[in-house]
Amino acid sequence: MKNIYWIAIISLAFIDSFGQNKVNTDTGIKTEILSNSIEIQFLSPTIVRVLKYPKSIVLDKKSLAVIKKPEKLNLKTVESESFYIVSSNKLKVKVNKKNADVSFFDPNEKPFFAEKSESSEFLPANDAGENTFKVSQSFQLESDEAIYGLGIIQNRKMSQRNQKLKMIQGNTDDYVPFFQSVKGYGLYWDNYSPTNFIDDSNETTFRSDVGNCIDYYFMLGGSADGVVAQMRDLTGQAPMFPLWTYGFWQSKERYKSQEEVVNVVKKYRELGVPLDGIIQDWQYWGDNYHWNAMEFLNPEFPNPQKFVEDVHQLNAHLIISIWSSFGPQTKPFQELKSKGMLMDFATWPLSGKDVWPPDMNFPSGVVVYDAYNPEARDIYWKYLKNGLYSLGIDGWWMDSTEPDHLNHQDKDFDNKTFLGSFRKVRNAYPLMTVGGVYDHQRSTSSDKRVFILTRSAFAGQQSKGANTWSGDVTASWDALKNQIPAGLNFSMTGIPYWNSDIGGFFLNKFPKKLQDPNYTELYTRWLQFGTFCPMMRSHGADAPREIYQFGKKGEVVYDAIEKFINLRYSLLPYIYSNSYEVTANQSSMMRALVMDFPLDKRTHDINNQYMFGKSLLVIPVTDPMYTKDVVENGTASKLQDFSSIKSTQVYLPANTAWYDFWTSKKIEGGQTISKETPLDIIPLYVKAGAIIPIGPKVQFAEEKKWDDLEIRVYTGKDGAFEFYEDENDNYNYEKGAYSLIKFKWNEATKKLTIDKRKGTFKGMLKSRNFKIVFIDSENNPKIKTINYKGEAIKLGL
Repeated sequence: MKNIYWIAIISLAFIDSFGQNKVNTDTGIKTEILSNSIEIQFLSPTIVRVLKYPKSIVLDKKSLAVIKKPEKLNLKTVESESFYIVSSNKLKVKVNKKNADVSFFDPNEKPFFAEKSESSEFLPANDAGENTFKVSQSFQLESDEAIYGLGIIQNRKMSQRNQKLKMIQGNTDDYVPFFQSVKGYGLYWDNYSPTNFIDDSNETTFRSDVGNCIDYYFMLGGSADGVVAQMRDLTGQAPMFPLWTYGFWQSKERYKSQEEVVNVVKKYRELGVPLDGIIQDWQYWGDNYHWNAMEFLNPEFPNPQKFVEDVHQLNAHLIISIWSSFGPQTKPFQELKSKGMLMDFATWPLSGKDVWPPDMNFPSGVVVYDAYNPEARDIYWKYLKNGLYSLGIDGWWMDSTEPDHLNHQDKDFDNKTFLGSFRKVRNAYPLMTVGGVYDHQRSTSSDKRVFILTRSAFAGQQSKGANTWSGDVTASWDALKNQIPAGLNFSMTGIPYWNSDIGGFFLNKFPKKLQDPNYTELYTRWLQFGTFCPMMRSHGADAPREIYQFGKKGEVVYDAIEKFINLRYSLLPYIYSNSYEVTANQSSMMRALVMDFPLDKRTHDINNQYMFGKSLLVIPVTDPMYTKDVVENGTASKLQDFSSIKSTQVYLPANTAWYDFWTSKKIEGGQTISKETPLDIIPLYVKAGAIIPIGPKVQFAEEKKWDDLEIRVYTGKDGAFEFYEDENDNYNYEKGAYSLIKFKWNEATKKLTIDKRKGTFKGMLKSRNFKIVFIDSENNPKIKTINYKGEAIKLGL
């Protein structure tokens, strides 16, 4: 046995009985077996990189996603007759000396994961004139082992077993070559080319079109949260978003003048319906030849500075559409073209005329820029900064970051980028372009947090201030069903911020649009789902989506929409505190049930329920209930019928009790129940032991201080909650400018402890009232109001 210390490079090369040349390195071992080299690199006690490549290659690969540097470790190596073994205090890795198979164990030899025997493949390939390989590695999973992740996939699957995926970034499918297992480990396949993921009863395989090496990272987390923490340790932590981003957002495809945008905000204020954000979609630049000019060239936006100021004076925020492509008459296009930083394949829009279908007698000339080139990213930011950032716009809607690739031809992938062929780095494009904007804005100012809404993502993008939406999905009840597991699996790749177009983008299946009661019911249910997503954003084409398009106060649909927008705002203290947990403690906001209830096997493949934070169980209604078909005078139509209340089936996870959020009725877990769901109700349950702060009724997130909060304590089990506050929209929290107040409920003593406040920040409340509401199994809430000045307090029932 030999001790290997990170700070000492020990090069004990020798020829073993199989004829391999093995070297102990500072992070593990490097050896040659058969015709390939293999390296085992420990980055931490629980993260291991495995590299395999032909001996003929001199490998010099820099990851686009991995940022972690190896820690100082005390590793041990053992050589047996059949294996090289490298161990940390948490993980043991074995390399078969005969065939180079790699397997992973705990220190006591309990197996976690293994490669399928002799399944490493290097198939010679030609990539845009360069000799390379198609690379493949298969793994052996247990037959009943659920896995999660892989990105945003519109397949309605929770566990991602038993399927084939062609992983190329698209409009509604975003791929991250990472999965985590219910057994508490994760695997990141560090390849950026088009990749096939195949899982069947024989093997689980990643097969990539371009690669000079097999390169993957095994990470041991022990739990779903633990694996997420390992993935963020490997690829970057998630910064905080401003408080206002968690309010309600209104958008459509598209507002056609600055007056229209401002009037929408004014209408919300007149109605008394909360709103924090409005989004300006494309064509503020004028026409397709000026696509993404990053300037207001459209005469319907005559005074951009006044436009931004008018929105701000209404206490709302504005984000604006920017793309990964440029029209030929724009300044960025001309500069990028002169430096050879544009690619050559069909992208949106195809035509210079704003018509559908595209009139190809007038090709747009719009092309995608080479976001892999750091100088190109500099140029992109220069025009964004001078044209839009300087106006005080609050954030960026980075559309088509996959990017749009239309009329696919294989030769398109031969496009040369700064990092090689487009094929070689295809799937990492969103990370490059989104990261370019984030990095530049962060280096420009820390006074305002970066907020990017984007349509595509890759591993590591959680560190780039981005919330990814699920693309231009076509509205339908099936599409709504698909969004739930799509968002949950995406979150389990370590990227915590996700949302969808509330109501779906296209209304092709609803030709009567808002006059179709089936659609207004769908929109209402989708908005209720959106209330419990990291971003609540109404958007779509074909019909406007503002609340006043759905009736007026006193009408069923309007009232249901308004109710849930108000509910979202009442939960802002809970949501913002959970966002701190995401940043500080590697948590996830939108949580598959298996994350919190792994011992309850019934949760492992539930695709229509989830936790929002660690306290709220959300069950969106995803089937129509109140629309019926009628025939009058021989004409078929649909009518809404609220004459009888329908119900939704709910599974309450085991090993805890639950409270109905609406009625406070306590119900034991481990059973399926039926919950009545009129249009203004979805099943919503609170875990026993939960402590939830409830905010004031407001018109925008920062309208009122949180000086008089209701604190709901759901008794029946020990519980705790950390209430977080800061300055809401800058990076001073990174310097310690924030406060934490911890609430702890002790079920045995029936006492609530409010700890001494930790931390301080500019504008922090020195004194506030807490209205403590104790909710128990008798459905007889007990209320105590206290004044809290930052010192510890204990309360009993």
